Amino acid sequence: MFPKLHIIRTVPFHREQDSMMEIEAKIRVRALEPVRARLRELKAEHLGMRVERDVYYNAPHRDFAVTDEALRVRYSERAPVPGTAPVPGEAPVLTYKGPKLPGDGPKSREEICVAVQEGEQLEQVLDRLGFRRTAQVVKERDLYLLEGATIALDRVETLGTFIEIEAPMGLSRREAVRQITILAEKLGVRGKSLSLSYLEMLLSREKGS
Repeated sequence: MFPKLHIIRTVPFHREQDSMMEIEAKIRVRALEPVRARLRELKAEHLGMRVERDVYYNAPHRDFAVTDEALRVRYSERAPVPGTAPVPGEAPVLTYKGPKLPGDGPKSREEICVAVQEGEQLEQVLDRLGFRRTAQVVKERDLYLLEGATIALDRVETLGTFIEIEAPMGLSRREAVRQITILAEKLGVRGKSLSLSYLEMLLSREKGS
């Protein structure tokens, strides 16, 4: 039996500007190493490890927690490899996330990503316009490519370890969900797939503490 997955539609963070929709699943796991070892057995392409810091803002004219929107500035740096020269960090990315669309099955939401030259100056502009910093999510992300799908092994500060499986572009929703389900089975990833973002998990955790 394949694990039952709850799929989220999202947009890849690495695009300079993108409002297209993609499909991915997020699954909590106890440990990343068994999945990493399985990816090596399957000869997945290793895309590298990075550290991502996401700074989230709320708007002065509406509450994103009520409208189910999000606005973030992402800083991403490749994790250093012992014995090699440092790799320059990637350009910061400003991302807007629209509200999740209603309906059963895969969850859909618009995302627009724009690469910027100076993230800190952008944050200053947001501050001057009345946007309020609400939270910061920091994670280590190890990326792989397998059968056209992007697989992220995430270690998120205060939240734990997760696997994200993102279907390649160009597939129908049915094909994408099927591929994600098959890949989860191949990787031995089981358990409930999550509809909450890392931001929502962090805010829920802080509210309960």
